[in-house]
Amino acid sequence: MGSDLPGQAADSIQDIEGRIVMPGLCDAHVHITAATPDFVALRHWSPSYVAAHAKHILKGMLMRGFTTVRDAGGADFGYVRAIEEGLLIGPRLLFCGHALSQTGGHGDMRVAGDHQTDHCFCCAGLGKVCDGVSEVRRACRDEIRKGAHQIKLMVSGGVASPTDRITSTQFSKDEIEAAVAEAEAANIYVMAHAYTNRAIVRALKSGVRSIEHGNLIGQEGIELLKQKQAFLVPTLSTYDQLAEKGIAAGMPEALQQKVFSVLDAGIQALEAAWNAKANIVFGTDLLGSMHDAQLKEFALRSEVIPAVGLIQSATIKAAELFMLSDEIGQIAPGYRADLLVLQENPLDDIRVLQHPEKYLKMVMKDGVIYKNEL
Repeated sequence: MGSDLPGQAADSIQDIEGRIVMPGLCDAHVHITAATPDFVALRHWSPSYVAAHAKHILKGMLMRGFTTVRDAGGADFGYVRAIEEGLLIGPRLLFCGHALSQTGGHGDMRVAGDHQTDHCFCCAGLGKVCDGVSEVRRACRDEIRKGAHQIKLMVSGGVASPTDRITSTQFSKDEIEAAVAEAEAANIYVMAHAYTNRAIVRALKSGVRSIEHGNLIGQEGIELLKQKQAFLVPTLSTYDQLAEKGIAAGMPEALQQKVFSVLDAGIQALEAAWNAKANIVFGTDLLGSMHDAQLKEFALRSEVIPAVGLIQSATIKAAELFMLSDEIGQIAPGYRADLLVLQENPLDDIRVLQHPEKYLKMVMKDGVIYKNEL
């Protein structure tokens, strides 16, 4: 069966002698609706146009071997239902809905001269603005009402947002704790966008389960990660791709230096967290045309993490973060049949995972074969 055909139940015997079988991969930080890196423009895209782009993004992820992904802002229950019903081909999708942001925070995509506050949050876009404990509670409850698997908070500044600073902390401690309380009441958890150690420490002390990015994490943040049994989801690929594509397009020198410094800091943070035996999970955070570089994250992390650790970060560690340790991330009786068949062993050479066109011979999700080149 070719990879461009709909999935079919694996009701026949597959001869995989001499090949490697492993669990399907997980990516803990994706944006399936981010067909453009311009988040300001994305706010004004038609939802149907966004969905048309997401169709190709989702299928590409599955054909690269990712059978479960966690969306960090933009996806909703409609995509989950469409995948479950076979209307879209893609990985199992865990979504947060809109990422929550304070006014002027990383999820507020209004430029300085834009004073409109009536943006329709049922439409395209990655963020929702809420201020104060009561608004945060209401926003969390609304995302939970719509089926969110986790809540996303922006607790520090970011690169893509138009008016904030990377070094800023965002949301008060009371607001973060309110979001954590609402998530815990619904038996889900909070993931937090955070770059600086100051923002990371505030978030972890307030009860968030995962830190997204964490490029500037320090020793205190790493110790808290371990103490709280929380998770770090570095995303090196996005900075690597910004550098590669931005420089090719004539990125200003000052911005080049900024991107390279963030990438270098991310690798150093990853190494420190790995050496401290913190929980590290695979994530990419790619946007627009960068999605095709999803597997390059393995190459970037391989500078400091051995192959077995990389595979665990994208399987059993991701499953633990997702609170799905009894369903995915392993090949065992009672687990979902998410399987990859590879021509070579990635434990011997992690680059095997980076070339699915050559080495990835079968992709099965929930017992359904989506790619078969045996």
